[in-house]
Amino acid sequence: MSPSPLRKTRRVLREQWQQLITFNASDRRWQLPFTAALAAGLPMLIAAILGHIQFGLAASLGGMVFLHVSKTPLSHRMIRLMTCAFGMIACYAVGTFCQFVPLSIIPVITFTAVVVTMIVRYYDIGPPGSLFFVMAVSIGAYTPIPIERLPMMVGLLSLGCILAVFLAFCYSLYILRIEPANPAPVIQSPAYNYVIYDSVIIGGCVGASLLLAHLLQMERAYWVPISCVAVIQGASLQAVWSRQLQRVLGTALGIWLAFGLLSLPLNPISISFLIMLLTFLVEMLVVRHYGIAALFFTPLGLLLAEAATLSMGGDSSAIAEARFYDTLLGCAIGLLGGLLIYNQRCRHYLMPKLRRLIPARSMS
Repeated sequence: MSPSPLRKTRRVLREQWQQLITFNASDRRWQLPFTAALAAGLPMLIAAILGHIQFGLAASLGGMVFLHVSKTPLSHRMIRLMTCAFGMIACYAVGTFCQFVPLSIIPVITFTAVVVTMIVRYYDIGPPGSLFFVMAVSIGAYTPIPIERLPMMVGLLSLGCILAVFLAFCYSLYILRIEPANPAPVIQSPAYNYVIYDSVIIGGCVGASLLLAHLLQMERAYWVPISCVAVIQGASLQAVWSRQLQRVLGTALGIWLAFGLLSLPLNPISISFLIMLLTFLVEMLVVRHYGIAALFFTPLGLLLAEAATLSMGGDSSAIAEARFYDTLLGCAIGLLGGLLIYNQRCRHYLMPKLRRLIPARSMS
């Protein structure tokens, strides 16, 4: 006898509640979040001291590449990190150029999400996956930059990446003295479903979320694709749903935290230290509880993308409210994408068509 709908609902609610109150065990040492905070905040601090905080935004975004540092031997982790740095620079450069052709923004970000997700999955990069690459192309596309400043902004992001790689090298020299490295993974030919099918669905959902944001006339909707990717990268449909629920709840609370922080008399120096603090908290908590990490990731993202506007007296409440609606839309499309990825009926219907478009030999 199958359980009644009421019992099923109670069981699902109980499981979700258990997910919300469970803290995962983690062996992450405090040195990694601390170095990540330096990589994200130092460029902003230097720019603030020099009186050009807008120049620190791109460099701080480049510093996020540090989060791709692995636990592999030094030679492997540095090559991987420098490759990720090149990807960040390329994504940001593409985003900044496509802002001058507004009709190209949606297809460019969609294509970038597909290609980056394929590369990340093929080479088994692991968390945070394609998230920061999509963030780089999205922020680049929606940040107004005079055309004569494009090379300088791309150069500043490159400097942020260089600083992150240098800090990762110093961190690795220290951490490898106190804990052994994991063996470098052997790249094998991964499953077509995992690399091609999932990546196309993820990129398609990113494009659909952006298209809806434009149809709804959301202003500077760079946070929509970021939220979509953050949710849809779950390891299973249950993980996608749990991550969506935790991200929405964490973002809702994070908006209130952002209201409180942004109502403070912030100046460029205090914004820099706030970015460091929030980055440290996010990296300490994200492996333990995604929802609580999202609480701090929301104001962190706002500061990374809007620090120049906020430092010039921009309306912080309007910015925070807009990002909340962006998150709701991105999470909703991310959940629908999760259904497409993990629903066997959809997979059997779409897979033959995709194989004709992108044959399996393209992965060899």
